Amino acid sequence: MTAATIHFEAPARRLTGFDLALIALFLLGLYLGVSLQITAKIPLTCAPSGLAGLILLWRRRDDIQPRHLAGLLGVVALYLVWILLATNLAFLSKRFTGLVQLTYGLVIGYGLFLTLLRAERRQLANILLGFCLFIIVGCLLESHTGLRAVSDKIREKIYDSGVVYDADLRDQLLYGRIRPKLFTSEPSAVTFAYTHYCSIWLVVSPWRWKLLIYLGLVGLAMVVLPGPTLVLMLLLMIPYLVLLSGSNSRRSTTRLIGMIALSVVVLGITVVVGQTLFAARLAELSRGEDASFFYRFTGPMLVTFDMFRNFPIAGAGLTGEPFITDNVMNVYMNSPSFQSAWRISRIGDVLTNYFWLHWIYLGLVGGVVMFAALSAWLRMLGVPSVLYCWAVWLILGQASGSYVGPKTWAVLLIAAGTSILSVRAVRERHTAPRWQSVVPARFAT
Repeated sequence: MTAATIHFEAPARRLTGFDLALIALFLLGLYLGVSLQITAKIPLTCAPSGLAGLILLWRRRDDIQPRHLAGLLGVVALYLVWILLATNLAFLSKRFTGLVQLTYGLVIGYGLFLTLLRAERRQLANILLGFCLFIIVGCLLESHTGLRAVSDKIREKIYDSGVVYDADLRDQLLYGRIRPKLFTSEPSAVTFAYTHYCSIWLVVSPWRWKLLIYLGLVGLAMVVLPGPTLVLMLLLMIPYLVLLSGSNSRRSTTRLIGMIALSVVVLGITVVVGQTLFAARLAELSRGEDASFFYRFTGPMLVTFDMFRNFPIAGAGLTGEPFITDNVMNVYMNSPSFQSAWRISRIGDVLTNYFWLHWIYLGLVGGVVMFAALSAWLRMLGVPSVLYCWAVWLILGQASGSYVGPKTWAVLLIAAGTSILSVRAVRERHTAPRWQSVVPARFAT
């Protein structure tokens, strides 16, 4: 019996209140993104998530399977090989720091993954929905009460001055108001967390009409905390509908066709919503005046192609921005979408897309090798659809940077864990023996 079979057939067990509190703390850490400086060079990013993840890993130590551990060590070993292959070993110390941070993210994410496998879907759905409603209510209070002053004071204390968002005037021009930040470093952190947690809720919720409720959550967010990241909520429905919803159903082919058709409709709605609600932002983009979009998508993509030409084997190395500073500046200055008036204080601040950073750090060859290695590990973990996990990872990567940070790998491993829960529930519903409902449990073997 394979690990995947074990995961699908093992009955869910209700988590204790302490486990649920640790999951909530993990999600809170991803939301806030608060870091603690362990050494002069190594920060503990998303510190609350790190604490919660390590405790969860210890509590699930009996669930750790040798194949899981071997896969994780193999992935880390390959990353080590690729930082050694990267050009100019003078930057090895910086790249090794990146490897430590990446390993930390994978380890705590694995601890959360093991915990998710023991959960009852309703328990997780309640936490996630509660978190999303907390964000909505908090943003309403920040926009209409004195909570903004409290939030701003707390933000000044827990974030570096260079990190705190200060583009309120631009928000007023684009959205007609100051977007809520709700104790985070910037509005995009709020919309990213809301998008991520709502999409997880859609996967794990047992509610019959959850698709309609999900669309309601999208509409609510568009009003309360506007931002282009929310469009990703609609896109995230597609991999769920096509790759997970109705898996192993007796009418799987018919259902799959229906889900694909529905996904096409969702894609069309996404385009219309984006063009309607973010017309000012799109107009700014068409004029080449949207620095945020350039740094989040266009710029990193162009730098990736430059890496393929100049460093195809091993790229810049993990966290290798200092090594490619000149390359990045040359690419940006030669791009018609870049304006010389845009200030660049740090190269890492203008490469904020972890999907493209994967290729920038590893090169074409290394990027393919690591995708294959991570996919093999996901298979060892027993995920029903590796493609689903990568689709979620890619979509959310358009709104987040920090490739070596815990948030990046939490996205992948949460998708892995919740996809197993979703498919396990569907398989139990459609494959349960008919006699199971009439034969007392004590006679079942």
